[in-house]
Amino acid sequence: MTTSKKTDRESKARRARMEANVALHQATVSRRKRDNIIAAAAMAAAIIVAVVLALTVFAGPKDTTAAPNATASATASPTQGNSPAVPNADTARGKTFTGTLSLNGKPMGVSLDGTKAPQAAAVFKSLADSKFFTGKTCHRLTDATDFGVLQCGSLNGDGQGDPNYQWGPVENTPADGRYPAGTIAVARAASTYSNGTQFFIVYKDTVLPQTTGGYTILGKVTSGLDVVAGIAKAGITPGANGAGDGAPTTKVTIDSFTLK
Repeated sequence: MTTSKKTDRESKARRARMEANVALHQATVSRRKRDNIIAAAAMAAAIIVAVVLALTVFAGPKDTTAAPNATASATASPTQGNSPAVPNADTARGKTFTGTLSLNGKPMGVSLDGTKAPQAAAVFKSLADSKFFTGKTCHRLTDATDFGVLQCGSLNGDGQGDPNYQWGPVENTPADGRYPAGTIAVARAASTYSNGTQFFIVYKDTVLPQTTGGYTILGKVTSGLDVVAGIAKAGITPGANGAGDGAPTTKVTIDSFTLK
């Protein structure tokens, strides 16, 4: 073999290796871009799910059914304040109420914070004392990434809000939107004066968007949170927002809610 032929073959081999390396690099870059797009899409989908759940799980369609002892004048706005039908915040200010919330015959210890959320504590102490919650249901359960709550206290058991018993303001909301497991918070619609009789129990650490002002942290579960975890483990009947949001598979009834 002549020297020139050998050189030509070596040159062709080098070019072939270079072309293979370039093709491999381009394939790697393309794969990384594709993986990044897929990851970004998955993250965006997760954020959208969390936002949708946060915007829908705590608010129900309007209805015209009045709550016990409430009148049509109870609808409020930030400029109007609360009607006389809503308990005065001073009845709970600086106090701590402790008691028991029983779901399907299983008790949980609870504590309401009248120092950080006096208006909410006053309302829920009044509702508990009047036995409003007895026989009511927990109609909605969510289970998603960084999002696990059980919502209870709907007047008719269907998640409908009651426009004739609304109050405010929103109190004691976390600046970072984090609601630790065991938190009891007040459900509401868009307005900060649209709190009502519904509340939700956080059974795993949850993050909620605070763009609408957040949700009042009313108190906490002091014992028996596994009761809610057990309800969640039993599953969810898929609702309008997908498999992770709907009615609990097992019907959940409030046997009693007592505070002192």
